[in-house]
Amino acid sequence: MLIGTTGVYGDRQGALTDETCPVHPHTARAKRRVASEQTLRRWRRGRSRAGLGDTPTGGILRVPGIYAADRLPTDRLRSGTPALRPEDDTWTNHIHADDLARACQLALWRGKPQRSYNVNDDTQLRMGDYFDQAASVLGLPKPARISRAQAQTELPAMQLSFMSESRRMVNTRMKRELRLQLRFAHIKNGLA
Repeated sequence: MLIGTTGVYGDRQGALTDETCPVHPHTARAKRRVASEQTLRRWRRGRSRAGLGDTPTGGILRVPGIYAADRLPTDRLRSGTPALRPEDDTWTNHIHADDLARACQLALWRGKPQRSYNVNDDTQLRMGDYFDQAASVLGLPKPARISRAQAQTELPAMQLSFMSESRRMVNTRMKRELRLQLRFAHIKNGLA
């Protein structure tokens, strides 16, 4: 099993994205993850052609932002790092750490080799709204909202890279094939 990233899809401009969508990575980080997926697939095909059978199942889990009570953007919120204003904001996707652990376990038993699975909750949420919800839970001020042009001059490159891609992940395959029933189907449940 390989745990990768939904970043392999690149910027989908907010479009719904399932595993049949082609990968189109934009960042160096996502390009390395695509290379890892390709390496795993080649290795498994080689084992199969050599008559060695396949390795334990699991497939490729494409994972977005992981959160839990101890994995919130506390430092970012405390430092007052701004978020994008609604008209410039991007769609973001998440999975609670507990649900991710369960997805990994189920993938080992039910996942198909060579198969990719989007492992995310059911939330449809803009990034700034996520930060607002986390701030409320932590009792911190909500971040100021700025334009994309301001963000280009005020935010570090790594943070900008996460704000440069927008997609809404579809998790139907995960639910149908891995039969994962999310404990935290919506981020509001996991943050509370």
